[in-house]
Amino acid sequence: MFMNAELIDETARLKKFAYKLTQNFADAEDLLQSTVLRAIEKKHLFKTDSNLFSWTSRIMYNMFVSNYRRKVKFESQYDPESYIERESVKPTHDVEMEFQDVDHALEKLSVSQREIIIMVCAKEMSYEDVAKKLDIPVGTVRSRLSRARKNLQDILETPPVNQNLPQNRNVAV
Repeated sequence: MFMNAELIDETARLKKFAYKLTQNFADAEDLLQSTVLRAIEKKHLFKTDSNLFSWTSRIMYNMFVSNYRRKVKFESQYDPESYIERESVKPTHDVEMEFQDVDHALEKLSVSQREIIIMVCAKEMSYEDVAKKLDIPVGTVRSRLSRARKNLQDILETPPVNQNLPQNRNVAV
């Protein structure tokens, strides 16, 4: 058996060893604490006249390897990140069509309204930044944005008229 004071004397060297294993100060502290606790619990197994650092560093190494294996097996196995990356999908056709509709509607707006909507809504610029960039008052930015949003909404809600359809007036309705 060993005295707890002897174990305390070895903690500085064990801490360095723990950092070499973990490459992280927080993890090294946790590993050191677990090792010291395990050494105290298994103190009766220590052979007198043996090297205490060798014995405790072996405990530390075994704990590190066990934790590493557990981490690799379970944490990476159930980590959703890799699953999410594999499962990413393109937008559905409906979403693509909606984007096209919005893009076409934006083209129908005046240049100043389109510019305001893109700066505020797409680029997420503040009203003040837009006002500075366009050299107009903030109130003008707000009113143009309001009109632009209203016009865009009206354009999107107006049903499209397809002019490519044949117009047969003899068809009974």
